[in-house]
This record gives sequence, structure tokens and C-alpha cells, in this order.
Amino acid sequence: MKRFLFVVPPFTGHVNPTVSVARLLDAKGHEVAWVGYERAIGALLPPKAKLFALDDDPSIQAIADLRQRGRGVRGIASLQFFYQEFLLPFTRLMLPGVLDVVRSFRPDVLIVDQQAFAGTLVARSTESRWATFCTTSATVIDPLAGLPEVKKWTNEQVAVLEREVGLEPCGQADLSGELVIVFSTQDFVGQTEGWPSSFHFVGPSIQCRPDPTPFPWEKLGKRPRVFASLGTVSAESGDHFYAALVDAFKDRDVQVIVAAPPERLPGAPANFIVRERVPQLALLPQVDAVISHGGHNTVCETLANGIPLVVVPIRDDQPIVANQVVRAGAGVRVRFGRIASRALRDATFEVLEKPCYRQAADRIGRSFAAAGGATAAAALLEGMA
Repeated sequence: MKRFLFVVPPFTGHVNPTVSVARLLDAKGHEVAWVGYERAIGALLPPKAKLFALDDDPSIQAIADLRQRGRGVRGIASLQFFYQEFLLPFTRLMLPGVLDVVRSFRPDVLIVDQQAFAGTLVARSTESRWATFCTTSATVIDPLAGLPEVKKWTNEQVAVLEREVGLEPCGQADLSGELVIVFSTQDFVGQTEGWPSSFHFVGPSIQCRPDPTPFPWEKLGKRPRVFASLGTVSAESGDHFYAALVDAFKDRDVQVIVAAPPERLPGAPANFIVRERVPQLALLPQVDAVISHGGHNTVCETLANGIPLVVVPIRDDQPIVANQVVRAGAGVRVRFGRIASRALRDATFEVLEKPCYRQAADRIGRSFAAAGGATAAAALLEGMA
């Protein structure tokens, strides 16, 4: 039996991929635990999961402030916001607790999300064996390669944290030199050569992740079904998107399922089903197209089912993921800013009516299935221990 410790940030999309992998490791007799903020991630973990909870009180307010201040931030400004408002302060906030857990739990392998930089610093400073989980493929293709000054600035921000804990800056400090697990495939990323031997592309981690969220399955009709979601973080900044969505599809011969707080779509048309939470993995096989903000999890879960996308990226990694969708031929991109209902409607009917989009989505989905998903990730981690 070996001990595995997942270090995760307080965001749903970064926790979900760990769940399937952890279940498989647990089934093989290993001891598995997480370290993170209970109020942010506790409900996402399996029943009776071992969670070493960090101090929630400062984090909850910090997360709320982060979401409020992040509204409307786009482009390079969003990158600066990420480093100055999230990565640096949250790393400092998490660092003492993560260090205490590693010293007491003594894991054989630390599995560190790429945005849980406190785990990276602890792993290096304690000389622990560690693997990186890349829960978005956007961060492995060096999106700043054409922006050397911006890249220099981001490296300097990370170097500050490294020096604070007595480490020499090493460049690409967020990536393990031993094992980097990317929850995508080279086919979808669009680069099939030049990867270090430590990189392993396993596709989305969606096996063994039951979701008891209730849903009115009996209300699903026979007309084409479209699922729309802005994810858990962006939903609060999407009022103009929801207004465009309603205007685009009211009285149209489609059924629209929306994952959003119902108050965001007051007086939703009869052909809409609006739920704050939906059992997404169970729902996706039942729909014909997905409108997404470009969150990596939703995009990959959609493509794993061979379903085409309309991608409406907002910030962070989402424009890069949207470009991957378009490059693969599996969907259409629509601008989020001042989104027009006609553009949203036209793009959706294009992916519904033209077989080429579904064929491309199916091709990427097959590449995901061949990569092995959570099973492949668990095997790679066992190989380290």
C-alpha cells in the first residue's frame, strides 16, 4: 500500500479530475487523501474521502472577492490578475497547512494541480516525489511563447515565491520533472511532437465519478437538445449571455438546458430547463450540442461523447481551449463581449446541422478513449510509488 496526496486549488474544474483517479487508486488498496479548502471542495469529493482541511475562514472571503474583482478582466490583464490576485496570495495562504500535512501524512507521491503552487513548493523543499496534474491543456503549449516580456514577468512572479521558501528559481517550476499528466490528447492540443518524456496525455478523467444531482429527465423532449453552461466561476458574470441565449432560442424548435442560477434567467421560455446544478456527465450523452465558455473540463467531457460545441470564451485559458476546438473542427467560436443572439443562434444551428462538426468531435472523442483517462493516470502514479 502506498500513500497518495492530492493538492488542489479551490475550483471545481481542478478537483473533478482527481476524483476518478483517486477512486481507482483506493480500489487497489492505496491510501488516498486531499489537502484543500473544505467549503470549496468538500462536496466534490467521494463519500468518506480523507480531506486534510485548510483554514477555510480567510479563503472563503478571498475566493468571493476574487470572483467579484475578476469580472470584466480580459486578455493580458486577466493573466496579471491571476498571478497577483490568486497565485501569489493563495500560495502563501496554503503553504503552511500543506507543509504540515505532508510532514504528518508522509505521502509516497504528491499529486499537485498545476495551479496549486503551494504543493509544488512543498514537494521541492521537502524533496518529496511529485507529479503534476494539468487540468487544462492550455498551459502545456506555452501560450506566452510569442510574448517574451510577459513571460519574463510571469517567471519573476513565480521566482518571488520560490525564493521565499529558500528555493532557487528553476523555470517551469509548476511542472514536475518526473511525471506530468495532461488531461487531454496530442490530437486535441494540436501538437504531436516535441514533448518531454515526462509528459503523458491521458484524455479526460471522467470514469468512476457518480453524481447524485437530481434532474427532471422526464422533461427532455424529442426535439434537438442544447446544453449551455458558463461553469461555476463565470456564471455570475454572464447576465448578457443569458439574455442573448433566451432571445436566440425562444420559440425555436430546440430544447435548451441551462446550468445557471434560475434567477439569472427570469421568465425563461417553455423550451428551456434551467437548473443551478445538473448531473453533467449523465446529461451530456442526451444532448446534441453544447454551448460552453471553454472551460477545459466541460469541453473535454463534451468531446468525449462526440458532441460538437459552440465556444464562447471569457478569459484565462478559455480562448486557447476554444482555439483547440476550432482547430480540431469540432465547433464554432463566438465572441463573449457584446454577444449577439443571432450569432449565437447561427453558430448553434451550424454545429447541429452540419455533420462535419459531429464527425470531428467523434474523432477527438475516440482519441480520448484510446488515451485511457483516469485508468492510465492511476497506473502512471502507481509506477512512481
